Amino acid sequence: MFEVPILLKIIGVSASGALAPGPLTASSVAVGVREGWKGGLNIAFGHMIIEFPLVLAIAFGLGSFFQINFVKLLLGSVGGVFLLFFSFLTLKDALHVKELNPSKTSHKYNSSILVGVALTAFNPYFIAWWISVGTALLLESISVITLPAIILFYFAHVWLDYFWLILMSKVGSFSKLNLRVYKIILTALAIMILYFGIELLYKILLG
Repeated sequence: MFEVPILLKIIGVSASGALAPGPLTASSVAVGVREGWKGGLNIAFGHMIIEFPLVLAIAFGLGSFFQINFVKLLLGSVGGVFLLFFSFLTLKDALHVKELNPSKTSHKYNSSILVGVALTAFNPYFIAWWISVGTALLLESISVITLPAIILFYFAHVWLDYFWLILMSKVGSFSKLNLRVYKIILTALAIMILYFGIELLYKILLG
């Protein structure tokens, strides 16, 4: 069903999306500060909850729906607002770092799975990647569209998301060793996530 060169191509092209700096990467580090590697695992799972149905929809011909301007505007607006809110929560934790126990998960994040779901579902650039690059790769990899073939294709792609996001959360967890480092990392991540949110809203609403 797959040849080795195709599998290598799937991994290589997938890396262009998975390993690129962005909201999921930054948020995984931020959540990892509090939850350790499990935060990245949960974010990756939340990401997959949205991504796999999207891949199925594209494979079976529903990709054009996500190209509608209103859909792009709605997704981008909600996604941008969510990033601003998540940035606020992260910065608030940074400012009150002495009151926090880094070994415990903050109730404010509620669920890192939901963070993965929200940052995926309302990210128009993620959807654009799948409609363009992802669809081309899918069609090149699978000669006949069947569910087993799509699952195999998706597995060749998604393991990289899990690896990267878990790694980023583990990196974030190292800051627990020093509250000052913890505060600096949280503040830097809050600013980074804020930037992604503003950039997204600017491109969607004013671009």
